[in-house]
Amino acid sequence: MLARGIATGSSGTTLCPTWHGAGQRGTAWSEARQLAFDFPVPLPPVSVPLALASGRTLARDVAAQQNLPHYSSSAMDGWAVNGSGPWTLSEERRTLSPDHASTIATGGLVPTGATSILRKESGQITQDADGKLLLALNDRAQAGEPQLGQHIRHAGEEAAAGEVLIPAGTVLNPAHIALAAVAGHDELQVDAKPLVAIVLTGAEVVSAGIPAPGQVRDTFGPQLGTVISLLGGIPENPHRIGDSYDEWLSALGSSEAPPGEQPDVIITTGGTGPSGTDHLRRAVAALGGRVLLDGIAMRPGHPAVLAELPDGRFVVGLPGNPLAAMMALTTLAEPLLAALGNRSLRAVGQAISGADIDPDRDRTRLIPCRIIHGLAFPISHTGPGMMRGLAWADGIIAVPPGGAQAGEPVPVLHLPWTTSKETTVAANTRARGTPWHA
Repeated sequence: MLARGIATGSSGTTLCPTWHGAGQRGTAWSEARQLAFDFPVPLPPVSVPLALASGRTLARDVAAQQNLPHYSSSAMDGWAVNGSGPWTLSEERRTLSPDHASTIATGGLVPTGATSILRKESGQITQDADGKLLLALNDRAQAGEPQLGQHIRHAGEEAAAGEVLIPAGTVLNPAHIALAAVAGHDELQVDAKPLVAIVLTGAEVVSAGIPAPGQVRDTFGPQLGTVISLLGGIPENPHRIGDSYDEWLSALGSSEAPPGEQPDVIITTGGTGPSGTDHLRRAVAALGGRVLLDGIAMRPGHPAVLAELPDGRFVVGLPGNPLAAMMALTTLAEPLLAALGNRSLRAVGQAISGADIDPDRDRTRLIPCRIIHGLAFPISHTGPGMMRGLAWADGIIAVPPGGAQAGEPVPVLHLPWTTSKETTVAANTRARGTPWHA
């Protein structure tokens, strides 16, 4: 993986906006989202078996390997016939002489010389004086039957050899998979999905039962992998560590996985603050990595970090508070995974604000909301450590630093697990290097 769009100073060190505390601005929310999309280049396409290709984005055109169908076949049970009849019944299945017929089933190979197929309902078998079997039309035959070429599926009538059947960029559905199989393909080239390692931190975190005072229940372990899947990544099983520097260094160190199985992205929780017990930045520096984004001018989730390690792996550092982490995930991880997977950056839509929302100096406020009849209403219980509001939200209002007035349009980003509604108007999908400004 190679990063792109990264500004460097004369010494070659990366110039990235930094965050040193709540009093400093950090990178604007819309800019951070765009930069997270601009930094990586897409992963190379991968080949997957047909059975695993549904839902993936096709990276290379699928063309017919041969004519479809590749031989002329019968569309009916009945007889292949040569001429207008009556016909002498033949045992030959490969060729037909004039005025001869042979039995054929639906899908059967049409013999050379056959001019049409007589359906079973329209014919009858008799014997002549010499005991030869003869085929003739019966009283149920339609006028003019059999017409020239009738009930023959001709070779190449669906597609000619080399014809493109499914263009690159198509999101594959089961019918596409069946078509690719008919076209002679066993595997398809699709856009890669980034492999994501999950590092959960916090000695005070418990994963089951009711936490005691001083402990907190794990909110990331049960759902973070699901969200990563919704964002287009392939999550690994979470790896839990404590709060020591050595554990951080080990967790972010070079992966010992074989080639092709190393993670492309590491997502961590906690450890992104400025205190001496927050070790993410220090561990990245010790490993020779660089911080690309350090703090975002948004609330909640401002102490989020995006970094890159020397081997090309990206690190997304999420704050430890659950809601703050989810806001950082949609701000940094979502565009990063989209870029690595060669997908477009999801557009920010608009809705009409259903309430007045106070300004917040120079930070974007990310507020879970419900969207009702085109109006976006902020939800309660949306503190940095709360999940109750997000559980019932349709999306996130990205309130500009100047606030919002009821009745005015506001930017809205739908949550990954909700369906975009007609009440939001999607902005045009942005290309790399063209940031959207709230």
